[in-house]
Amino acid sequence: MDTDKDTDTGTNTDTGTGASAGTDADAALRRRWAATAAAAGADRDPAPYADRLLAAWAEPQRRYHTTAHLADVLARVDVLAAHAADPAAVELAAWFHDAVYRPDRSENEERSAALAERALPELGIGPDRTAEVARLVRLTVTHDPAPADTNGEALCDADLAVLAGHPDDPGAYAAYAAAVRAEYAFVPDEAFRTGRAAVLRQLLGLPRLFRTPYGTAHWEAPARRNLAAELAALT
Repeated sequence: MDTDKDTDTGTNTDTGTGASAGTDADAALRRRWAATAAAAGADRDPAPYADRLLAAWAEPQRRYHTTAHLADVLARVDVLAAHAADPAAVELAAWFHDAVYRPDRSENEERSAALAERALPELGIGPDRTAEVARLVRLTVTHDPAPADTNGEALCDADLAVLAGHPDDPGAYAAYAAAVRAEYAFVPDEAFRTGRAAVLRQLLGLPRLFRTPYGTAHWEAPARRNLAAELAALT
């Protein structure tokens, strides 16, 4: 897997929330990747792919889309795994969904999906599952899965769960919003406020933020409160 085709791979020494190489969190992610790859049918050593993926997730331009975000999405996938038709595909999609990320570009999801389409066959993962992983990664552009798309619902809900904050951490949503602002530090304040407010209004205008029964029951109401409070602060 050649991530240099898609992104500038570097060492992240200070991402605010990311896990650096050699930490317990990093080691846990490596173990998880190995288990996920095996469950998905990989027949080659997955370790080099973990090295490259984690290097990509730890690039210095990231402040929110870090290894901490990856770990959080994977934890949410665990909660929602029983909902998905193919939990292994959902897990792989979580690993790749922001593997290519530059905040000043709009094609991150497409390039992340293309990366999965190259890497997974190299690992020995079959074409049907590879295609499903790529489809799921592309779905994170809109977070709008079709009815009965249980894999899409699980991935999108896991990715958006950050909007609900954390019941044990009243500052979790504020930390998320601050990390997003830091990622877009190159955007002037007024332009950022305008753009961010438009995103928040679009989210609040959706009939449902979450599609899984668990997400609807546990994340919908707090997410809407958080979004409305951020919008009020911006405007």
